[in-house]
Amino acid sequence: MNPKKHLALRLAGAAILLATIWISPLQAQTAFPTKPLRIVVPNAAGGAADITARTVGQKLGEALGQPVVIENKPSAGGIVAGEMVARAEPDGHTLLLISSGTAVSASLFKSLPFDTVKDFAPVSKLASFDLVIAVAENSRFKNFNELLAYGRANPGKLNIGTPQIGTTQNLAAELFLSTAGLQAQIVPFNGTPPVITALRGGSLDAMLEILGPVMPQIKSNALRPLALLGDKRAPSLPDVPIAQESGGTLAKFHASSWNGLAVPAKTPRDVVQRLSQEIQKVMDLPDVKKRLNDVNLYAQGSTPEQAANLLAQDIRRWGEVISKAKIEKQ
Repeated sequence: MNPKKHLALRLAGAAILLATIWISPLQAQTAFPTKPLRIVVPNAAGGAADITARTVGQKLGEALGQPVVIENKPSAGGIVAGEMVARAEPDGHTLLLISSGTAVSASLFKSLPFDTVKDFAPVSKLASFDLVIAVAENSRFKNFNELLAYGRANPGKLNIGTPQIGTTQNLAAELFLSTAGLQAQIVPFNGTPPVITALRGGSLDAMLEILGPVMPQIKSNALRPLALLGDKRAPSLPDVPIAQESGGTLAKFHASSWNGLAVPAKTPRDVVQRLSQEIQKVMDLPDVKKRLNDVNLYAQGSTPEQAANLLAQDIRRWGEVISKAKIEKQ
């Protein structure tokens, strides 16, 4: 063979090899998604988690060019949904809706069929939502400071209703009492409706709940909100103070709930980043913000690192509350 032709062939081969090396990463990135995605929600349809997942899922599907299916798998501690996603193919097509409840379960259960930290890769935060302390409209407590004053002057006589032991609301009540220096009774109920019934019936002094589910009662003047437990006032209730405003030991108090998305831990990093970037764009869309605001959810996307830090911090925080309150593990 002519030496010049041989050299040309070798150079051409080298060029093809280099092109393959440089193109492959791009091909790997554009290979996702290759099929419909699914978001597994550990809650029943209609709640804050479900509304968030469906709102985000629709827009995410449009951005990725693949439909996003929502699968509701409610169970105690989100175990069924968590196990399903932990065992799913780590290719980015199966996501888990995580929340402050996910963090609580990590400390509340003696054993889980997955490791909350090691088996999932958080992708992005989706939304945060307020917790509220409310009383019946005819309550003797006209404001938050009156409730605090009574509780401190009458140790053990104040009672506050919450959903089941171990829920974010129940643990937030424990944290609130210990931070405020109150000795009071926390009365757990099987869900929000019976708490509202007991409060309006006069057998409870106050309740602590996520704001969204009780807003209809607040708007109809059946309940009166005394304080929110987040770090800023809610746009829907601008005249209702946050607990921090009372000062003293509550000056830095903060308790709220949140949700986000995660994938199986071994999902490729570039896929996690792609999902996170698209989700953050979705959370900035005005119609998404409005849809969530309408149900008292505040759209807040994040990086994977920020979502992972949030989950880890909540696991530590609620774990300490569970331990201090001596709540028996399930």
